[in-house]
Amino acid sequence: MDEYNRFVDWDKMDVTVQSQDAKELTCTEFQELKQLARQGYWAKNHSLRAKVYHKLISNIPCRTVTPDANVYRDIVVKIVGKRSSSSLPLPEFVDNSLVPTYCLNAEGIGAVRKIILCIANQFPDISFCPALPSVTALLLHYSQDEAECFEQVCRILACNDPSKRLIDQTFLAFESSCMTFGDLVNKYCQAAHKLMVAVSEDVLEVYSDWQRWLFGELPMVYIARVFDVFLVEGYKVLYRVALALLKFFHKVRAGQPMESDSIQQDIRAFVRDIAKSVSPERLLEKAFAIRLFSRKEIQLLQMANEKALQQKGITVKQKRQNVHLAVHAENFKSEIVSVKEMRDIWSWIPERFALCQPLLLFTTLEHGCSLSRFYSHSEGHEPTLLLIKTTAKEVCGAYLSTDWSERRRGGNKLSFFGTGECFVFRLQPEVERYEWVIIKHPELATAGSAPENHTPPAASTLTSGSVPPDPSDRLSPFLSARHFNLPSKTASMFMAGSSECIIIGGGDGQALYLDADLNHGRTSHCNTFNNQPLCSENFQISILEVWGFRD
Repeated sequence: MDEYNRFVDWDKMDVTVQSQDAKELTCTEFQELKQLARQGYWAKNHSLRAKVYHKLISNIPCRTVTPDANVYRDIVVKIVGKRSSSSLPLPEFVDNSLVPTYCLNAEGIGAVRKIILCIANQFPDISFCPALPSVTALLLHYSQDEAECFEQVCRILACNDPSKRLIDQTFLAFESSCMTFGDLVNKYCQAAHKLMVAVSEDVLEVYSDWQRWLFGELPMVYIARVFDVFLVEGYKVLYRVALALLKFFHKVRAGQPMESDSIQQDIRAFVRDIAKSVSPERLLEKAFAIRLFSRKEIQLLQMANEKALQQKGITVKQKRQNVHLAVHAENFKSEIVSVKEMRDIWSWIPERFALCQPLLLFTTLEHGCSLSRFYSHSEGHEPTLLLIKTTAKEVCGAYLSTDWSERRRGGNKLSFFGTGECFVFRLQPEVERYEWVIIKHPELATAGSAPENHTPPAASTLTSGSVPPDPSDRLSPFLSARHFNLPSKTASMFMAGSSECIIIGGGDGQALYLDADLNHGRTSHCNTFNNQPLCSENFQISILEVWGFRD
């Protein structure tokens, strides 16, 4: 077929999709490469794809000393010896991952193991890299020999550009990527997330499979198309495709009974058989239709998740703490919500805080109906969870990303603050979460300060592209106004507080207002989901609780 066919079993390949047209890639501009990769310009020509991969990988900035093909030739005999390549044990850091064959012949299947063992010899700092077998097997398809494949994989692993994340090589990086994916699902795949919560005891355990869907279960023709774009655009592509897979899974399987007793197994089976329902082109089309956060914002979220794991001492592989341990029946007691309801709320919050246990900070039953006591017990805690039960037995609440002490930045004026991770929700009479808190009705504040004077302090102004000065210390990294469709800087904020009132905005037009005596409140809403309000427009508070997050 061409000079790159040594390891390919062409009987297993769909040669009908291969074109023999002589093509060359001459462009070097990123935007043009990006467009060609998404269009699949080199996808139907095996030789061209091999040459493009070689060109793209050779341009990856790497460490000064990066093992090359000559190193492989020097060490492979010593490391492998006379052992049969097909029975070579894999290093622990691949974590018993699937070793996909990707239509490789017998020589190719054995070569994958040889290459991985030699990589383990040259990269002693790799502690966890479950994607490595898949990447190696895929690149072997487009390599003239084992040494060339080894060099290409080494360049991907040795990338030293801090802005270019490629493959996770530690458990901390891998685990934080799973948490980040969970956060993204929570925002971009709410229907699928709701299904996961309903059928799974531990949602994060399901989302920890996201890389396996791509680097293990996805058929060869699909992962090759994903890899085309990944080499040009980077790690963010992987999140996009995994989100698209989950969206398609929910669309195809919604309303159908589970095929096994495990949602994880069902998703894996769906991805393996994805050709029955979705083409590679449709999958990528769906992936790039998602208006995902910017690369910088995803990096901030990843850093925040890594920091949360480090603070919990989770840096090496261990048994995952699931939500049932975080909200345990024996150590949780609320006068407003049940253990099950609190677990539902826990499934909505950012993954880095789902590692924590709920801690009761304030309750009107014990501390009285005083806004000043509300502040004194809540300040110093970030984030917090507000729960309200009305005299009509309605239950609603809010997840608040920012310390209430931020309200002081506005002096005596009503001060707006918070981030786009805030949200409001209703538990009774029906469960509903309202995504992305936005105050669209500042007129609610008329009982407090005049709304026309509600100019947020400079420190709270949201601008597209603003970032915290020290992103590693910020636990709520979403600051970009463009993601929240904010009509103005003064009319659309997230939370506000003064000595006279509290205002919490709500996505889908929801806004919640509480009087200073914490006895009365009211809501404003428009264009809500199924036209259902958060609670009664005017309500009396029976019980109010504030919960923090304990390590």
